[in-house]
Amino acid sequence: MTIQALREATREGAFCEAAIPAQVESLQRKETSSAKPFYELLLRDATGSLVLRAWSDKPAFAACEQLTAGDFVEVKGNFSQGSFGLDAPGWMVSSLDAEGISLLVEGSPEEQKTRETTYQGIVEAIATIEDPRLRELCNSFLNHYGPRFCRAAAARSNHHARRGGLLDHTARMLQAALALQAVYPHLHRDLLITATLFHDSGKLWETCPPAQGFGITPDLRGELMGHLSIGIELVNALWRELPKEEWKELQPASEEVRLHLLHLIAAHHGQLEYGSPVLPKTPEAIALHLIDNLDARLEMFQEAYTKTPGATSGFFEWTRPLGVAPVAPLQKVSL
Repeated sequence: MTIQALREATREGAFCEAAIPAQVESLQRKETSSAKPFYELLLRDATGSLVLRAWSDKPAFAACEQLTAGDFVEVKGNFSQGSFGLDAPGWMVSSLDAEGISLLVEGSPEEQKTRETTYQGIVEAIATIEDPRLRELCNSFLNHYGPRFCRAAAARSNHHARRGGLLDHTARMLQAALALQAVYPHLHRDLLITATLFHDSGKLWETCPPAQGFGITPDLRGELMGHLSIGIELVNALWRELPKEEWKELQPASEEVRLHLLHLIAAHHGQLEYGSPVLPKTPEAIALHLIDNLDARLEMFQEAYTKTPGATSGFFEWTRPLGVAPVAPLQKVSL
């Protein structure tokens, strides 16, 4: 069972007997106020994270003494939601074998198929770009960084903060952008597709787990530059490699196309206080910002419904990134 599925199964006070395969992101030995030692174990899989505590009088304590960050494990127990979140009395932990590690990192055949379908949808959208400069730029990005793009997270927390989260976030934004362009046909379709692909491309260095893992470790480029700056640098680097001489007669000029794309990347946070060095100044720039924010916030609501109590009452705990205490949505009519 995944961590997310376990959270959903234990809503409304339910108990769930489960085995959770995960990777150890961190392991800290601590003490209570009465000097009683315990381990705090942070686990992560492709769907989320889970913190468990191993007390000194429990079997898991000795097992934790043999673990280090990066290890792949399986945790078994009868889980429920308590005052410390998900927990199970007397939970046990053991190492995963090679087959279990491969299944955890790559996902089940069904999950792999879903990921391939999501990626293929992006590839197919790129193929419809009419401007050869933007189409080749997108293809160059995927050719160079496709595997890294598929495993990157969209954030460290708040939304799509998981392995593969950036792929899901980008794909949903792309679907929304194409639907919006059909309503507002004056929006530059080619530019919007390209900017959607590249808007968070800097996350490949800011929030990307390793090839065999889930934890996001600090990267020097990501820490020093941030994903907006990296995205701009990446577009410029790939743009220099394009055979622009073949398109020197195209209008608008290549330099104008490049600058508009860079503007969308730079302005997609929408406000100066949120990190954008410039405010959105074109229809495509404001559209990209709003689509990005919409997908992120809808994901935050789903996360809040899954991670916090309230399924029975319909009122959920205050959620910091949303700035509100979410209320359960209205159910669809049942005829």
